[in-house]
Amino acid sequence: VQLQASGGGLVQAGGSLTLVCTASGSDSGRYFRDLVMAWYRQVPGHQREFVAVIAGTDVTNYGRGMWGRFIISRDDAKKTIALQMNDLKPEDTGTYYCNTNLRGEIWGQGTQVTVSS
Repeated sequence: VQLQASGGGLVQAGGSLTLVCTASGSDSGRYFRDLVMAWYRQVPGHQREFVAVIAGTDVTNYGRGMWGRFIISRDDAKKTIALQMNDLKPEDTGTYYCNTNLRGEIWGQGTQVTVSS
């Protein structure tokens, strides 16, 4: 399984962005609906931070400060997950990565989100 994140960009504080992570590869169709999928973010010089996770279609959890602002969802038919981010703050700036675990950790290449004040 390979993961590709997209949808990042530059947005003003208070704005919204939706990130999408697409799974591909020979195992993706067979396993995707069973995968626990997550988003993380990282700022240079800091550890990678947990953002959100989805297991199945409706079991979700969010990192600190993200409840009520971020919504994670998935479309198993399209083999995608999405992260809708609302009321963005400058501290949400970072590179966002999607992640799963199938015989080991799998990371997408990341998409940059920049929130200006």
